[in-house]
Amino acid sequence: MLNQIKSRLAAGQVVVGSFVYVPSAELTEIVGLLGFDFVVIDMEHGPIDTKVAGDMVRAAELAGVTPIIRVTHNAQPLILRALDIGALGVHVPNVNETHEAQAAVASVKYPPQGQRGLAGVRAARYGLSGSLPEYTAAANQQTMLIAHIEDVRAVENLDALLAVNGIDVYYLGPVDLSASMGIPGQVKDARVSGMVADSIKRIAAAGRTAGCIAADADTARRYIDLGARYIASHAIQFMTKASRQFIEEVRK
Repeated sequence: MLNQIKSRLAAGQVVVGSFVYVPSAELTEIVGLLGFDFVVIDMEHGPIDTKVAGDMVRAAELAGVTPIIRVTHNAQPLILRALDIGALGVHVPNVNETHEAQAAVASVKYPPQGQRGLAGVRAARYGLSGSLPEYTAAANQQTMLIAHIEDVRAVENLDALLAVNGIDVYYLGPVDLSASMGIPGQVKDARVSGMVADSIKRIAAAGRTAGCIAADADTARRYIDLGARYIASHAIQFMTKASRQFIEEVRK
């Protein structure tokens, strides 16, 4: 098991991925073949069940792209299931307090680093290759925790959250952040964009990895210039935008 994006982030590189919220192994495979570094199988905002998510993880592996799953909330059973089917990391929403961050770490890591339950599951190659002690050591090194900073409370507690060991990426969510500020959807408002920019700078200055959603290349480059190194996008939105442009041009 080798998590390529974790290795690249450790080397100081930038990684670029895409959310997929449509329950489709084929679409996941296409995202991988396009050249994205990782795919986030979105079980929070998409109608994806565990069986389909497992097929999407396999498709990602076949396409050579790192499979990550966004769970619905910070709960140990959900994180356990996502990792057991083979995801190499989890996006965990609404990590606002230190104890919530510590709970997420405990859910992701096997003992002695955490409390993840152990079984001969798919992630462990069904217990058929190697020993479980060797597997748990490798899994603790390779699995990732991407904690969402998407509430004003999380920004207020950011220094404390940055001190929690075991979090690989602190991921800014401008849309949810705007909602928590009472101006839902107004991500271009200076109060929202300023808070996102300042948070990315603080995360990078602390020697931790900052991430953010980027709707276009200009936004992605701006975040990278601020210090972000984990950039997620929406390939489906790019597809719909290009399709609309095609239709408009054809019908002129």
